[in-house]
Amino acid sequence: QVQLVESGGGVVQAGGSLRLSCAASGSIFSINTMGWYRQAPVKQRELVAGISSTGSTNYADSTKGRFAISRDNAKNTVYLQMNSLKPEDTAVYYCNAAGVYDILRRTIGDYWGQGTQVTISS
Repeated sequence: QVQLVESGGGVVQAGGSLRLSCAASGSIFSINTMGWYRQAPVKQRELVAGISSTGSTNYADSTKGRFAISRDNAKNTVYLQMNSLKPEDTAVYYCNAAGVYDILRRTIGDYWGQGTQVTISS
């Protein structure tokens, strides 16, 4: 019913930048919160950054000052600008849409993207 399509992952040297994009498609009226999570090998999935429909944001402490999240409500798309990347940022990054409403304004749940690999070389 709802699909999240991610793009922008890849390999970059330490100190470089990447911009991730995630577009939600389907019969969607609105999405309360969109965000990015990441999971490194043998580690738990953690929140990287989230943004509400009104523009309120929150970030993991390790990314503050380096990452910036934004969204385009009309396109149901969320972005993550990542600067000054470090090897410890290496992980699979997952897009999330929480509090999704269909075109009849009914709650239809939360959705995840399939993940995109981000690798930072030293």
